[in-house]
Amino acid sequence: MTYTLIMLAAIATGVLVRRRSGASLAIPRWQSALLGLGAFIGGALFAKLPYVLTDWEGLRSGNAWLADGRTLTWGFVGGYLGVEIVKWALQIRMKTGDTFAVPVAASVAVGRLGCFVGGCCFGRETDLPWGVDFGDGLHRHPTQLYEAAFHATAAIVLNAIGRRGAFPHQRIKLYIMSYMVYRFFTEWLRPEPIVGLGLTFYQWSAMAFFALFAGLFAMDRQVSSETPIGAT
Repeated sequence: MTYTLIMLAAIATGVLVRRRSGASLAIPRWQSALLGLGAFIGGALFAKLPYVLTDWEGLRSGNAWLADGRTLTWGFVGGYLGVEIVKWALQIRMKTGDTFAVPVAASVAVGRLGCFVGGCCFGRETDLPWGVDFGDGLHRHPTQLYEAAFHATAAIVLNAIGRRGAFPHQRIKLYIMSYMVYRFFTEWLRPEPIVGLGLTFYQWSAMAFFALFAGLFAMDRQVSSETPIGAT
């Protein structure tokens, strides 16, 4: 029950932050709502996808999509893709990511507190004084709190960047890229299995997705530099 309430609070936080920021898109509200829905559906599906594809028995029975297990690493990519699909379907040509960056970071920061309360996504065993027993008798890294702090900090930094007008149309990519770097290095604090060359599945995913968004970032910067002043 507490986990559910915190997740609802996370969604409410994202909505509230977006409204208070005054960020809006020059499109009808129904289109803006569809963009949010596309982000939610895409994020939810991709967050679950790695678990579904590795649960062949559950996939055959149809229970894989209902079982526990989601990853934010893939969820970010799915959310981005979901928005792009909706934009393509509605023929929306403008950049929209800047309006989502701070609200999403704030929402995820709160959501990770739900993971901490729910006892999921914890880290490896540690002797550090802030280690937490999540029910198995071992003191572990509270990686959920580490990540909540990361996303809260990201929200503050992205807001400051936005107020200065820096990195226009690139902030959501900066956020996702920074998370992939964070996730790659903090993965060594998590009890995930090694899949190849001493790295976990999520470290390989983080590297691949960082490269993807770095490429998108570079492409957008190139287009911006070639666009004449005053062009739309």
